Amino acid sequence: MKLAHKNKVFTDRKEAGREPAEKLDKYKARENLLILALPRGGVPVAFEAAKSLGTHLDVFITRKLRFTDNPELAVGGIGRKWGSISERRFERL
Repeated sequence: MKLAHKNKVFTDRKEAGREPAEKLDKYKARENLLILALPRGGVPVAFEAAKSLGTHLDVFITRKLRFTDNPELAVGGIGRKWGSISERRFERL
């Protein structure tokens, strides 16, 4: 399975986590650095990023907020602590 990020296609989820982590290398020295992953596909990606940066990994458990006409399409997530969360709001966290 090939994964795409903008114009880049990654071979697998490991590469999809390692390569962007290289761009975050300046944060490596921070002691309060945390990589937060969303299940399911995000965990292997975040694991590789956390491993590359030598930092902690945590998983943010959510339920998929589905689109009415297509239950496989996620339009957001609902977490226990923060209520509903959309892609835009998550980017600001």
